Amino acid sequence: MTPAGALLRDEIRRAGPVPFSRFMSVALYHPETGYYRRQRDPFGRHGDFYTAAQLQPAFGRLMGAAVRGFMKSSGIEPPFTMVDLGAGRAEMRETLAEFRYVPVDFGKEEMPARFEGCLLANEFFDALPVDVVVFDKGVLRDRLVGCEEDRFVWAPGGEAAAETLGYCDRFLGPMNEGDVVETQFEALRWMGRVRASLACGIAVIADYGYTAREWDLRHRHGTLMSYRGHRASGDVLEEPGGRDITAHVNFTALEHAARAQGFRVLWAGLLESFIVAHGMETMMTAAGARERLQWKTLLGSLGGAFRVLVLDAGRARTGEKPA
Repeated sequence: MTPAGALLRDEIRRAGPVPFSRFMSVALYHPETGYYRRQRDPFGRHGDFYTAAQLQPAFGRLMGAAVRGFMKSSGIEPPFTMVDLGAGRAEMRETLAEFRYVPVDFGKEEMPARFEGCLLANEFFDALPVDVVVFDKGVLRDRLVGCEEDRFVWAPGGEAAAETLGYCDRFLGPMNEGDVVETQFEALRWMGRVRASLACGIAVIADYGYTAREWDLRHRHGTLMSYRGHRASGDVLEEPGGRDITAHVNFTALEHAARAQGFRVLWAGLLESFIVAHGMETMMTAAGARERLQWKTLLGSLGGAFRVLVLDAGRARTGEKPA
């Protein structure tokens, strides 16, 4: 059993089954045994997965061009700060060097207290802890994590709380028997942190995700996946701390939370449409076969599954002096 698994097993033996958000938090972010806290690099050919940030320079050039356009439309001229939330190896640094680039990794660096510019969150929200509920015999119930003979298993929980019922009703719609939902309250709370940090400018969120309508059509059995050695698995309870765990982002809920924080939505849609709207000129100047292949990947395998949300925080309030 992995070190993170041993911690979870002992906790479950003491207190009983735990919410999946607790399992995911320990598995990914425990300061000593979590997947993202280990010395091993999870990214790239020798890791467990690729992210869009590894498609350099294409993805960085796309985001740089789009950010320049949105900031100009908002009346904010360079120089300004680019905070890369969930930066990992900070692979965007070189292609975003025209900005004051500030990499921030969850649990390692803190976001600037207040800044003017752009916050970029690429594949950040899909790795935040989620809870899981299932519609069972007409009742929405929590799905917990138990442990049997050193093996982690799903365990039935009680009826879901009113907050969860409200989340599903507002952001998903009527439930059918057997529907599985990941509730993303941690992601919604992060919208408040982003708004508190971003004095003025824009936030660009790019991630695997869905809208309420897309969930209805394709994601009723849940979106949780784990990754190791570039192989995906639906068994997210296996080997905690040794695998990445993700859940697709509910962009309908995220957009609602952004508006509640005072953001104005500037753009929302699939990556392929984002490229057509904001990256065609940049793509046409791609130099060399490698970068052209990267653009093909962005348009192809990522374009229909990856979503982009661009938010306007407005101008700084009178008397504020952002960085």
